[in-house]
Amino acid sequence: MRVARTARYHMLGEPASAKELWVVLHGYGQLARYFLHNFDGLEDGRCIVAPEGLSRFYLDGTFSRVGATWMTREDRENEIADHVAYLDELCAEIRKACPSAARLTALGFSQGVATLCRWAMLGSTRIDRLIIWGGSMPPELDPTDLSRRWNAKVLDLVHGTDDPVVKAEVLQRNAGLLRSAGLHFSTHNFKGGHALDRFTLERLMGANN
Repeated sequence: MRVARTARYHMLGEPASAKELWVVLHGYGQLARYFLHNFDGLEDGRCIVAPEGLSRFYLDGTFSRVGATWMTREDRENEIADHVAYLDELCAEIRKACPSAARLTALGFSQGVATLCRWAMLGSTRIDRLIIWGGSMPPELDPTDLSRRWNAKVLDLVHGTDDPVVKAEVLQRNAGLLRSAGLHFSTHNFKGGHALDRFTLERLMGANN
């Protein structure tokens, strides 16, 4: 059965004057408003939108901290379809408010990487650039489909060299999948852990100009 529900997102920047639209997907157990703090001060000329995963849960036994998740393995096909539809609808609405934004960059961090990749494969939104940061691309991606759907996209793989959660093998596996699809991509390593690195983020944003 399908029901309507309320989704939450947070935004930085002035949509009416933005030249770029960024959609940034948080990781497991994060909330969008806190994830968006990573982009504070980078909104000049940009509208940066952080959607929140549709499922929330308590992070501790005292029920004081709340986080969000994009999906679990339970009822996964419907979870994927719901999030793809959510992100497509959100972007359609945001684009109306950003008439001057010619390009859409989408960044996925940690668990947000899988959601980003599925959205870019299954959704109707035209995404110009994908930034895959500290997370594993989902296993069901087919190289032939990737080649067809992503051949015109700018692709960036980002990884912290000291990431205790996502090891270097994940980056290598992601890179291997993109190579098998015949796609060109750039790799960015930074000295740090499982987090967004400010210097690397600023460099990636500068490269988008």
